[in-house]
Amino acid sequence: MAVMQSRDTRTYVAGEDLSAAQFKFVTLEADGEIDIADAAGERALGVLQNQPAAGKAATVCMTGKVMVVAGAAVTAGDEIQTDASGDAIPALAGDVVMGYALEDAVDGQVFAMELIQGGNVKA
Repeated sequence: MAVMQSRDTRTYVAGEDLSAAQFKFVTLEADGEIDIADAAGERALGVLQNQPAAGKAATVCMTGKVMVVAGAAVTAGDEIQTDASGDAIPALAGDVVMGYALEDAVDGQVFAMELIQGGNVKA
C-alpha cells in the first residue's frame, strides 16, 4: 500500500490547470510557476500533492517517500523517471532518475517511491 512519510514540501503557483495532476511530476518554469512535466526523462522539480487550478497554490513534494502515478509497469527497486504526461516510469539510460520505486505497480496505479531532489542522470 502506498503511503507518504518524511516529505519535504514547497508551495508554488500553478501555471496551468493541475486539477487532474495530483501525484504527478511537475516542473518549475521560467515564469516561476509550476506546470506538469511534459517531456519524458526531463528533470522534474518534484511531485504535486494537491489539485490546484491555474493561478492557485500548488504543493510540491521535493524529497522523501511520496506517492506517484505509474505510467507503465514498475517493479520495486526500479529507478524512476517522468514520462511526457508527468507519470512515473522506469528510467532509461541518459534520462533523469527522480527516485526509486518502493513497491510494484501497474499502469495507472498510485505507488510509493523515494524521491531524490534534483534527480540524477542514469548511466
